[in-house]
Amino acid sequence: MGAGGVCGFWRRVSGPEEQRLLELLSYGLMALGAVSALLLRFIPMPYGRYSSRRFGWPLPARPAWALQELPSLLVPLGLAACGGAVSAAWPNRLLLGCFVVHYAHRALIFPLLIREGKPTPFFTFVLALLFCIYNGYLQGRSLTNYAKYPSGWLKDPRFITGFIGWLIGMAINIHSDNILRNLRKPGETGYKIPRGGMFEYVSGANFFGEILEWFGFALACCTIESLAFALCTLFILGSRAKQHHQWYLEKFEDYPKCRKIVIPFVY
Repeated sequence: MGAGGVCGFWRRVSGPEEQRLLELLSYGLMALGAVSALLLRFIPMPYGRYSSRRFGWPLPARPAWALQELPSLLVPLGLAACGGAVSAAWPNRLLLGCFVVHYAHRALIFPLLIREGKPTPFFTFVLALLFCIYNGYLQGRSLTNYAKYPSGWLKDPRFITGFIGWLIGMAINIHSDNILRNLRKPGETGYKIPRGGMFEYVSGANFFGEILEWFGFALACCTIESLAFALCTLFILGSRAKQHHQWYLEKFEDYPKCRKIVIPFVY
């Protein structure tokens, strides 16, 4: 099927039935996040320091990360290239751009910065890949074909506040990842306590940045699809942050007791 055939398919399925499907998928994403958070209370997320061969063949960290994140970049771009009922509107372009910028960094830049990352279990890779396909379609289709905004939306306080939240959250996420990458000098092994930036306030500073980023995105979008993504992110990354926080407390006797888990001064 050529590009014209693919775009023709998306034009044919467009309508109230697909819009209802997106709504149901949004509720499913919220449920997925809640169930995942519950499971993570009993089963550590099998990645990084928690990796285990029980979850499948180990894959090299860099290509695994790039491939699993790529659908969240390519699927929305493909949908935008096919056009859509609202794809040409400036609010939709900018909001889709926010989503694409994040995943361009995660799929194309972040993997190149990984320093001898631990292998990714095949099961973890497949779950992440499926999630990125699912969410790439959900956000991309919503913003290219269904999300409609009033003419003054770019001046609306919800858009402005949400966009600032998205921008600050992404900056915190990137800065925190940089701190984690540089904890060990070349040749060093073992783990260290991360310090600086938002790590002075929470154990999961990188997770906090991403949670803030997607809640800002949800406010700027004001769609059920973006809200579902933000809530799913909160459920899953909040659980992972708690897992990290407990590990740090057990590993380091001098770990700062005043640090919260993932939300500064709150949790």
